[in-house]
Amino acid sequence: MSVRLKIALTMLATGMVTALLVIVTVMLAFERLEHETTFQRASAFLARIGAEYSDLFERHRRDPPAFNMWLRYLVLYEPDAQLYLLDPQGTVLSSTGQTKLPPGFKVALAPVQMAASAAASRIRNSMPYVMGDDPERMDANAVIAAREVGAASGGDGAGYLYFVGHKTDLPESSWQALRRSIAWPALLAIAAIVAVTTLLAALVIGSVTRPLRALTQAVATLSQRSLDADQAGASQRLLPAPSKDEFGQLTAAFAMLLDALHRQWAALRRLDQFRREGVSNLSHDLRSPLTATAACLETLERRWAADGAVQAPPERDEDRRMVAIALRNTRNAAGLVRSLGDLARLDEPEFRLRIETVDTAELLDAIALRFAERAVRAGITLSTVEADAAHPPVARIDVELFERAMANLVDNALKFCPPGARITLAANASSDGGIEVCVADNGPGIAAADLPHLFDRFFRSRASVAPATGEGGKGLGLAIVKRIVELHGGEVEVESRPGEGTRVVLRLPKDGAERAERRPGKS
Repeated sequence: MSVRLKIALTMLATGMVTALLVIVTVMLAFERLEHETTFQRASAFLARIGAEYSDLFERHRRDPPAFNMWLRYLVLYEPDAQLYLLDPQGTVLSSTGQTKLPPGFKVALAPVQMAASAAASRIRNSMPYVMGDDPERMDANAVIAAREVGAASGGDGAGYLYFVGHKTDLPESSWQALRRSIAWPALLAIAAIVAVTTLLAALVIGSVTRPLRALTQAVATLSQRSLDADQAGASQRLLPAPSKDEFGQLTAAFAMLLDALHRQWAALRRLDQFRREGVSNLSHDLRSPLTATAACLETLERRWAADGAVQAPPERDEDRRMVAIALRNTRNAAGLVRSLGDLARLDEPEFRLRIETVDTAELLDAIALRFAERAVRAGITLSTVEADAAHPPVARIDVELFERAMANLVDNALKFCPPGARITLAANASSDGGIEVCVADNGPGIAAADLPHLFDRFFRSRASVAPATGEGGKGLGLAIVKRIVELHGGEVEVESRPGEGTRVVLRLPKDGAERAERRPGKS
């Protein structure tokens, strides 16, 4: 839900709640006005009766039925009211109601006395009306009025003429009650006010949030573009013109951030280009002398081996050992330089894969055959798992690079698996149309602390774990594997437990290489 819609809904809800509160307030005010009017009318009515008839108790004593009939005549034009004659203790002596009250029925005397006092204008300002007992309906929620009248002969104190204004019966439904309490024009006026204020609020919200919406759309568009594709500040032109409010300040700040991001990206590109060129040039310059040095050492080693077939002096043994060490280190250095050059070449933005459609199961058979002799010398069983003939693991890959990745994995496994271990190569078609290639061994495994850094460049795991993370132990082997898989649009997953072995899975999606080639901003 957008901010604009949230604000509009909030304003609508606020208007509706306000209208509801206004209606409730009007209903309560109307009810209060009705109660006050009833009380004042009843008090005036009782005052007139008291002024004209001072012998009410004497009338009642002489002929109670006639007195009751006379009281009914008095309230003939008050259909929603009843009139009672009370003694000083609140006992009902006479009633105009249809309900026959039990002998000695009493009403609460405190409200009667309060109403009589209010009617006498002593506390009318603080007590605009009084609620008391309704004997006919047996509740205490009726507007009452009372007036003191002289007691009967021989009586103690004064009695009361008691007026009860009945509550209007509730209609059949609450909606009818609302229509009855508030006129249709008032309801329509309130609804019109809510509609107009909501419309005005929506217009204000739209005008206020329009720059924010434009900025959001611009940011969404920019997030789908590559920084490399932005030429001559094209991204800046997508931003809305900054205004003088807070949204304008946000737009200006975002433009400054975008400009700084472009400048930093350009600087990073230059540094990365310098790094790649430096590594590539260094690898190229070192490769020839290292190759020549290794060739010279090999030639010298062969000559000494030939001399030893005749008769070599004892002091030559130390020389041969030193030449063997120098030759081994030279070969390792040459391998490291070659790996650095390969990484630099793979990191080039202009690098393109040479895609071919191949059966990866056959490719694994060729790799297993390539390392078979070395595995036999190390006492390790190297085998491949036959793929499903119904779903052959056919993929579009760069064969040379994929062979390099698999060779690195197998080389590392052979390097650190002990004699008697088993290495298994398997390739299967995945459910999404891609392939999954697995290299698994039952060697020493990899420590849990090393797994997150296994594919970091120049990270070296302990020599007791397998597979090692580098060619010659320099931490570049798996880095090359990861880069090759990324170029194919795939991912690498490693599962390993110390003492239980290691399982490396290369997941290549269908047409992942083509999608990776088309990906913008690839570096």
